[in-house]
Amino acid sequence: MNSKNSPSHLPDHDILNLSCVSQTWYRVSKDELLWKSLVKRDWNVNPTIGIAPGQTSWFSEYLRLWQHTPILETEVLKGHTHQVLHVSFSHNGKYFATCSKDGYVMLWDAGYPARIKHYYDMKVYSWKNTQFSQFNESDTLLLVSGVHFGNHSNTGEIAVFNLEEDFVIQCRMSNKPYDFFGTWYNDNYLLSGDLRWLAHLVSTSVVWLNRASQESDSEFTSIMNRMFKFYNRSASSIRSITVANCRSLPQRQPTSSSPTPSNTSDDCSSNKSCHETGNPISHPDLPTADTKTTDRSSRKEEDVFFHNSTEGTLWPTNSSEFQSWRRDSPNITAARDYETKEESKSDDDEVEKESTRSDSPLACSGAEASSQRAESEATDDDSEEVLDPREKFLIFTMGSRTYTPHQIGLKRISPFTFCNRIDIGPSLAERVAIQRQERQALEESLALGIPPPEPVWQDFEAVADRFDPIDHVIDLNGHIIGMSLSPDHRYLYVNVRPWPQGCIIENPLQPPPIAQEIDIHVIDLVTLKQVGSLLRAHRSFTPNDECFFIFLDVSNNYVASGAEDKYAYIWDRHYGVVLAKFPHQDVVNAVSFNPRDPEILITASDDYTLKIWRSRHRARQLNLPLVDLPVGMEFRQRSSLLN
Repeated sequence: MNSKNSPSHLPDHDILNLSCVSQTWYRVSKDELLWKSLVKRDWNVNPTIGIAPGQTSWFSEYLRLWQHTPILETEVLKGHTHQVLHVSFSHNGKYFATCSKDGYVMLWDAGYPARIKHYYDMKVYSWKNTQFSQFNESDTLLLVSGVHFGNHSNTGEIAVFNLEEDFVIQCRMSNKPYDFFGTWYNDNYLLSGDLRWLAHLVSTSVVWLNRASQESDSEFTSIMNRMFKFYNRSASSIRSITVANCRSLPQRQPTSSSPTPSNTSDDCSSNKSCHETGNPISHPDLPTADTKTTDRSSRKEEDVFFHNSTEGTLWPTNSSEFQSWRRDSPNITAARDYETKEESKSDDDEVEKESTRSDSPLACSGAEASSQRAESEATDDDSEEVLDPREKFLIFTMGSRTYTPHQIGLKRISPFTFCNRIDIGPSLAERVAIQRQERQALEESLALGIPPPEPVWQDFEAVADRFDPIDHVIDLNGHIIGMSLSPDHRYLYVNVRPWPQGCIIENPLQPPPIAQEIDIHVIDLVTLKQVGSLLRAHRSFTPNDECFFIFLDVSNNYVASGAEDKYAYIWDRHYGVVLAKFPHQDVVNAVSFNPRDPEILITASDDYTLKIWRSRHRARQLNLPLVDLPVGMEFRQRSSLLN
């Protein structure tokens, strides 16, 4: 048969119509090689790429891409009165939550038509806007992250809503910087962040583990523990934190938690103008070199907030394996290093003068209390609670060459227990005696002309023992603006606006210019290697210091992302090709697949709306008039005439 007259050159609807003509054409219409060529032709798939894993029929693949991909605009939701910054689905697919610059968080019923189930105005807590939400595993609690009011505020807060008790706020906790976002560690515990400046361009990021239910019958009941403390250079910080359940941990090869920055020059400069579009990335609030690095007013607030916190409560699940676990997992140093920090220091010099003594008792060591009164008041038992038996990865963005996030950091978390009882420490009389001894020793040293030793925070090697190492760092050489895990937590998808190739940085406060194109990098969390990237399609236009988050989402078959060009985009995960784009009137900030039905996609935009996109198959099931529904722009070589 002449190649020009072969069935592969016919539109799909003609092939299906011909299958009704005769048995010969019916057999031709079922030919797998025919549908393979149609898939590769219509969606411009690389000829060397085979069929998707787990699939055996090219006809089924063609049908999936044509009939089961979200493409029809079935609803436009206008519940918010300002830019919609984020959308997330519950794990059971019944609800979704939205965040907006209007300061509201809304919980929606995901049925058809979608409707608002609950809402809450977070401006009553001095929130400027809500920016991020995440359901816990059982869909009983909702984590909502927001930004505090202030022209240059980089502080935020996390609120936990109880979905079983009419959307009441169960607890709140501080979060700094605000684009740390926060994440669930397991069903009942979540992570928040804190940022403390140590010196010029040098800071420390602290990761806190918080109990979602913070009610207690005693002031000696622990509701939060400090998990990790990381070193930040070049005015950078830990951001966009998430937790992945490890499928199979590789043999770890630790890398430096702070890679050496390039000592080269760069002519790139930043535009310092203010931009109010989207959800901007926090900028470093640098302390002056000649002032204290910790602010008293902020420390006062922190001291009140962390009243029930304790340090050094991370223990291995099996104490007989302590030595091997500690050798293989550097995060065990949290249990030893953090408990050695002296909390009896003054507010102004606590960070600078943290002790590294190794003889202090662990907070959960069962040490005898210094006061009989405190022992009698400690009503909670000392039992230790295993939080999660699964190995996990703590994943976050970071920087070493400039303050903008350009690296992915990974920290392995082995199973540990949460200690329920706080070690009360020395009595008041003992603390006074310790302070008197320290003051006397200091006076004697000064009399001899020996100044007290001060840590040189800019020298990482000199102070590295005070911080937790990062197990693995992946530099993506660009500005990271969003990331998402695959449903099985095997792959990490990252939105990156790349830097110019070979660009070098001299001033960490002046990052290189970033491209308008957005790359999606794919990282295998088993091998810790980049395994590819998707074809460029979506774009952004803001300069470096005005760049904001563009959230993406991943289902088993698809990847979707927002963009600044007023479209959302969807790709096929396996074939790596863009399938369609979905129009809005302004920037699309976030997207979310229904995890129970990936034929449903929601897009959130600066045009104050959310749009729900369904596949042709789902729209037909709802008896919707397909010919009347707006259709996304499909990237097919030949569009089908059949709906």
